[in-house]
Amino acid sequence: MIYLVKDFLRKIIFRIRGEVDTESLIRSGLTVGKNFSRQGGVIIDPPHCWLISIGDNVTLASRVYILAHDASTKMHTGYTKVGNVSIGNNVFVGANSTILPNVKIGNNVVIGAGSVVSRDIPDNSVAVGNPAEVVAKTQEFVDKNENLMKNRPVWDFDWTIHRGISNEKRKIMREKLKDGIGFVE
Repeated sequence: MIYLVKDFLRKIIFRIRGEVDTESLIRSGLTVGKNFSRQGGVIIDPPHCWLISIGDNVTLASRVYILAHDASTKMHTGYTKVGNVSIGNNVFVGANSTILPNVKIGNNVVIGAGSVVSRDIPDNSVAVGNPAEVVAKTQEFVDKNENLMKNRPVWDFDWTIHRGISNEKRKIMREKLKDGIGFVE
């Protein structure tokens, strides 16, 4: 019963924000793999969602847009361009990014925040910018950040709002981050 109430409230919140919930998109043809994480404000092209496939272990950060159509041609030609969008496995798409039609994002890819993905991104890549360009291999990105973790503050999940971080811990975190980046589980 509690699950049904939570599910109902979640769907109401989606509608209030002008979004279509993932389950409704799947019923309309969206393909989604296991361990899919869709953060707040993500728009997955409702009128063309069957052209979009998302693999396993994919995270779409806040306000990501995935478009399988481009209506820029409609006024002049009477037709809207459409294209498949394929997102591989083990992909992170950063906040405020846009993925355009006819794009394939490979496996083990990181898309930086604010990027516009207008062409294919190969496996094992980190891509950023507008238009998104590959700037590194995924393993280089991981190695760089793991090395940073050796000399920078690292906190566990208790240091998040999800675990009710205390005001004292917030103060400690702010202080330790005055001179650079840190990491939280």
